[in-house]
Amino acid sequence: MARGSDSSRQSTPTRVRTPQRRRPPASKRLRPLSSPSSTRQRVGDPINPGRGKRRYRPGTLALREIRHYQKTTDLLLRKLPFARVVREISQEFITEGDVGLRWQSAALLALQESAEAFLVHLFEDANLCAIHAKRVTLMQKDIQLARRIRGVVAGLG
Repeated sequence: MARGSDSSRQSTPTRVRTPQRRRPPASKRLRPLSSPSSTRQRVGDPINPGRGKRRYRPGTLALREIRHYQKTTDLLLRKLPFARVVREISQEFITEGDVGLRWQSAALLALQESAEAFLVHLFEDANLCAIHAKRVTLMQKDIQLARRIRGVVAGLG
């Protein structure tokens, strides 16, 4: 096996340090004008005040929400706003001489359960339409297609 020459290697020349420039004193330095965004402090937890809110990768929180809502069976809409909408719609069917309709809480609860079940099923079908179109984003045309495929059901089609 051939070997190189046995002469010693030359070391690389060392760099000569250049003197650093002196900074002017703090009183002579120009301060940038403070903008509202730079003067605001980041809002974090009191334990680590310098850190901001935790940032998750896109889609992580969405998947966590999906798992959460698949586990739970509670109602998704608030009861009082739903009851107000039901009462407002029922006022349209009252004639001039009638006093009004009174709703039992069980009737409102049953109506809300069925309305939410209808909407969840509609969104499931619309999601399948979006996946069929090779998309992951739900669009208005997916919901329209799902309703059209279902057909007219008691005036809801």
